Amino acid sequence: MAAIAAFVLFQLYNVLGKKVGRQPEDGVKKPPRIPGAPAAPEPDARPETPVDAATAAAAAGLKARDPSFDPVRFLDGARGAYETIVRAYASGDREALRPLLAPAVLSSFEAGITAREGRSEKETVEFVHPPRADLEVATAEGDRARAKVLFLAELRSTATSGSGDETVDERRTAELWTFERSIGASDPNWVLTRVEAASA
Repeated sequence: MAAIAAFVLFQLYNVLGKKVGRQPEDGVKKPPRIPGAPAAPEPDARPETPVDAATAAAAAGLKARDPSFDPVRFLDGARGAYETIVRAYASGDREALRPLLAPAVLSSFEAGITAREGRSEKETVEFVHPPRADLEVATAEGDRARAKVLFLAELRSTATSGSGDETVDERRTAELWTFERSIGASDPNWVLTRVEAASA
């Protein structure tokens, strides 16, 4: 497992393996409109869901530039993207990863998958509880929208070696993921551009 962890961009599995003290939230919100991708609101979308003060403050920078940005809908989609990406990397599903990752991130993820396949190793990941997603900040720089989300999750991973030996590991994780998209573009989807370790 340590060899797998060290290979991924931004030390993704080192981040996933970090122990933290805060529990993930209970309850599951509705799935994103576009499976696996943080959703951007449509022009005729329903009125925004009320948000708490911390989330509203975090979204203020982007809403000043893009008033249609709905942080609640965005977090619904971001949570779906997080689960999809974590599972897809573990299972080696390149097709699922491709539309969700920026090119540099995708390249490094694919390198990690290829290295694992070369060792005839396999891995699966389950979420013990639905992950928690908190918007840290959403801003606009030029024509780019950028949003950082803190994810807290409890994971159970099963690693299978080439000889068939299995190792099961349960851990709590804290990660800060950065998503970006073009403001006003016809494609409303966000892509993952950075993964960082975070403190809970």
